[in-house]
Amino acid sequence: MSWKSFFTRQKKQDLDEGLEKTKKSFFSKIASTVAGKAKVDEEVLDDLEEVLVSSDVSVKTTLKIIERLEERVKNDKYVGVSQLNEILKSEISEMLSENNVEDITSFDTPSKDEPHVVMVVGVNGVGKTTTIGKLAHQFKNNGKKVVLGAADTFRAAAVEQLTIWSERVGVPIVKQQMGSDPASVAFDTLQSAKANNADVVLIDTAGRLHNKVNLMNELTKIKNVMQKVIPSAPHEILLVLDGSTGQNAIEQAEQFLKATEVNALAITKLDGTAKGGVLIGISDQFKIPIKYIGVGEKVDQLQLFNRNAFIEALFSDSSFKS
Repeated sequence: MSWKSFFTRQKKQDLDEGLEKTKKSFFSKIASTVAGKAKVDEEVLDDLEEVLVSSDVSVKTTLKIIERLEERVKNDKYVGVSQLNEILKSEISEMLSENNVEDITSFDTPSKDEPHVVMVVGVNGVGKTTTIGKLAHQFKNNGKKVVLGAADTFRAAAVEQLTIWSERVGVPIVKQQMGSDPASVAFDTLQSAKANNADVVLIDTAGRLHNKVNLMNELTKIKNVMQKVIPSAPHEILLVLDGSTGQNAIEQAEQFLKATEVNALAITKLDGTAKGGVLIGISDQFKIPIKYIGVGEKVDQLQLFNRNAFIEALFSDSSFKS
């Protein structure tokens, strides 16, 4: 299925508008780089390297892109700056293609006799609880029976916020008193989900990173306790990262990957930042599928990540001339 066949006009508009700040910043910098130049030469590539790094694409990923562009320039006798847009688009698209599994096309879960359990991790303030609420909304709209688990018991605000989302979306929540054992909450959540034939379980967890050993022990305990109810749980460990923090998001990913086995990513708040280029660096460095992106505050503005749609939106109306 092509991305155009399931991307509605509204979703495309939300994505275009969500990436507007990133696009304006990124391509205005490139336009300055190529101003007055007739062809792509070593000087242009050096300046482009600086633009990519300053756009939060990350140094490692930037060097890889520049190497690819250098190879293109070397193989072609003449590369005009007007071609740079398409070449850059092509190389970034290919890089994203190399680093992600097949794009998912709906908020669905594998068919099985037990609930699909998603443990959601991420530091406080990245939009983790909001992402859970939006995921619950999308899964429910797709006909799935959803249960939320408030296992971030160290912050009263986290439990309260998730409770508000459960009421707003209309899905049940399992919670305990503040300070309760997070693993106990997860255990109760899975028991409830199993007893009520739920399709999806979304477990919120604490977002503390000041002590990686404690974080690792806590997440490991939650996983072990959940497996007493559903041996294969959690089926997914979703790391939520705030796209507006740029390189800090990459640092957070590194820390969480040391603490647990993350196998899916959600990048939030892309609409409020000019640092959307960090998504390219995250994809390239960690080789973990980006499943969801946040492009607005509305409940339905958490989108499935599709690399082709992302590239088209990023590079739309972005031509620059010498």
